[in-house]
Amino acid sequence: MQRQEGLSELLARAGLTVVENVRPGSLFPPEAGWRIARGIAAPDAVACEALDAAWWRRLRDVDGEFLVAVLGHRIGGNDSWWTRVRHAGSGVPELTGDPGFVALSLDGQVLLAEVPGAGGPRVTALDRLPERLEEAAAAAGRETDDEHAEVWAAVPGRHAWPLHWAEGIGANPAATDELLIRLLDVEDGFLYGCDRPAVLDAAVAHPDPRVRSRPADAFRPKLTSDQWVRLVRAEPAPSRRVIRAEQACAWGAELPDDLYDDLLAGPSRARAAELPGLPAQHLPGLAADADPRVRAAACARWEDLAAPLRERLLADTDNAVRTVALLAHHTGVPMPREVFAVLPDPRRALERCRLAPELEAELVGDGAAEVRRALAANPGLGTHGVAALAQDPQGDIRSAMALRPDLTEEQRAAVRHDFDPTSMSRTLRWVEDLHGDADAMRHLAASSHPLVRRSVARARHLPLDVVSRLARDDDRVVRLFLAESCEDAPADMLLEVWRWWDGSLSHPDRPRSHPNFPRTGLLRHIADPSGRMRRLAMDDPESTPADVARLARDPEAEVRRRAAEDPRLSPADVVRLLNDPEAHVRGAAVRNRRLPARVLAGLLHDRDTASAAVTNPAIPVPVLQRILAVAAAAVAAEAAPR
Repeated sequence: MQRQEGLSELLARAGLTVVENVRPGSLFPPEAGWRIARGIAAPDAVACEALDAAWWRRLRDVDGEFLVAVLGHRIGGNDSWWTRVRHAGSGVPELTGDPGFVALSLDGQVLLAEVPGAGGPRVTALDRLPERLEEAAAAAGRETDDEHAEVWAAVPGRHAWPLHWAEGIGANPAATDELLIRLLDVEDGFLYGCDRPAVLDAAVAHPDPRVRSRPADAFRPKLTSDQWVRLVRAEPAPSRRVIRAEQACAWGAELPDDLYDDLLAGPSRARAAELPGLPAQHLPGLAADADPRVRAAACARWEDLAAPLRERLLADTDNAVRTVALLAHHTGVPMPREVFAVLPDPRRALERCRLAPELEAELVGDGAAEVRRALAANPGLGTHGVAALAQDPQGDIRSAMALRPDLTEEQRAAVRHDFDPTSMSRTLRWVEDLHGDADAMRHLAASSHPLVRRSVARARHLPLDVVSRLARDDDRVVRLFLAESCEDAPADMLLEVWRWWDGSLSHPDRPRSHPNFPRTGLLRHIADPSGRMRRLAMDDPESTPADVARLARDPEAEVRRRAAEDPRLSPADVVRLLNDPEAHVRGAAVRNRRLPARVLAGLLHDRDTASAAVTNPAIPVPVLQRILAVAAAAVAAEAAPR
C-alpha cells in the first residue's frame, strides 16, 4: 500500500489524475515497454532530447487518457499492470527526469518513454507501434552468421546483471557438466531439479554442507543408492548422519551393513535403531542394549525377534519398554481386559492391537466416539467389530470403515459413507500392495468406492479388461490417475483427459507425455474451438513451420506459449512474442533457441529478462563460461565483508 500511495503522489505532481490500474489484456505490456525503451529488440525509434506537446497529443485520447508505468513502481508483480491516467491540460505532463517512465496510448498505437542511461536519459517516441514492432522483428530475424559471431564475441560486455545470471545459468540445458560443477561454488539452487550423475556426484562430495544437502532436499531426489550412501557418510555430525540415513531409506536407498554398524556405534544409536532397513543381525544386541530407548526400538521388529528376546522385553525393567513390547506382542495375541486396563495410553492399543472378543465387543458397543474412531483404524478388528462399526452413527467412522481391506465389496457397498470427490486423494496402501495381483485388481476395479478404484488406477500395469473398465469410470479422477500412472492407459482416454488436465507437480506433463498418447492425426485439431486441442496440432509430425506461425498468433495465451517453445518458430516470430501481453508467453520466447543473437544478448543485459535469458540453449558454451566467470566474481563481491 505504501508503494501505491507513492505512485499516486508522483503522478499527481506530474499533473495526472489516476483513473484505475489495468492489466495489459491484449495490449502491449509494460515489461516490453521498458525493454524497448532501453533499446533492446526495439524498432528504430524517434529519439529526441525531450518529448514535445505534439507527441503527448498523439498519446492522449479525446478525454486526455493514456496508460503509464513509472520506474520503481510496479503494480501486480512481475506481470505488471498499467496505470490509466487522465491529463487535463494541453501541455506536457511533468514526467521527465527521474525515475523514468513508459506510456502507451489506449489504442496501443503510440509509445513514449524516458529511461535513465549511462550517457544520460534515453528518450523514445514511436507511433504505429504494432506495425513498427512487426518490422523490427522481421529485421532482427535476418541476422547473418557474421553478425551472430560478432555479437557472441562481445558477451558478456560491460553492462550486465551478473547476480541474475548466477540464478539462472544452472537451468540452461546447453551447460556442460563441467560448467555446472563450477557453478556449485557460486549458486547451488539449480540442484533441486538436477538429474545429471556427474554433477550430483560432485554435489554430494562438496565440502559445503549446504551444497551437499540441496539434491537430497529436492521434491523428488534423483540420487542413486550409492550417492545417498556417500551423502550419509559425508555428514560430520553423528546425529545428522542418522537423519540423512532416514531420508535415504524413505526414498528407497539401500544402505550397506557397515554403514549401519557406524550409525549404531554413534551417540544417536537410539534413533539409528529405528531405521527400517536395519539388518536382523543387529536385533539381539539392540534388544539387550543398556539404553531403554534402543530396546524399545527393537520392538518395532517384533516378528524378527527370537522368542527368548521377546520374553525378555515383555519382562523389561523399564515401563516404556514393557509397554511397547506388550503392544507389539498383542498385534498377534488377543489382549485381555486386565492388560488393557493398565496401559498408560490405551489409544495405541485401540489402533493396532488384537483385542479379546469380549473387550472388543464392549468397546465397540459402549465406547465413546473417539474410542470407536480409533478402533476403526485397527487392522486386527474382529468380524463383529467390523460389522458393528460399519453401521456406526458417526459418519466419519463409517467412512473410515468403508475403506478397510477386510470388507468384501458387497459389505463396502452397504456402508453409508461420506466421500468428497473433490478432496485430495491418497493411494490406499493395502490396494497398492495388491497392484501385482491381477485378480485382486480385477475385483477392486469394480468397487463401489471411488477411492478404491482410484487406488487401483495408480498401478503401473493392469490387465486390459481392468484398464478398459477404469477408462470408462464415471469418476474422472479415476481416469486421471490411470492417465498419470498406468502405462497401459488407452490413447482415446488420454486424449479425453488432456481436454481438462495439463499435468501436476507429481506427474508433470501427463497425459501428454504418456507413451500411449496419440502422436499422429493431431493436426485436425488446429481449428478446434478449444485452445487445449489447438496446442496439440504442433505435436503432429505432419505439422509445418507455417502451422506453428499460425498458432503463435492464436487468441489464447497457452497456445501462443506452446508455439513460443517450438524450435520451428521463425526468429522473427520469436522476437514478436517477446512483446506478448502474457508473461509466461514472453518467458517462453526468451528461452527459444531461435532468438537472434543480438536480441538475446540484449535480453541478457536487461533487468527483467537476464535470469531467463541466460537459460537459452542457443548461448554458446564458451560464452556461458565467460558469463559464469563474471557471475562468480559478482557473487563473491556481494558476499565480501563491507
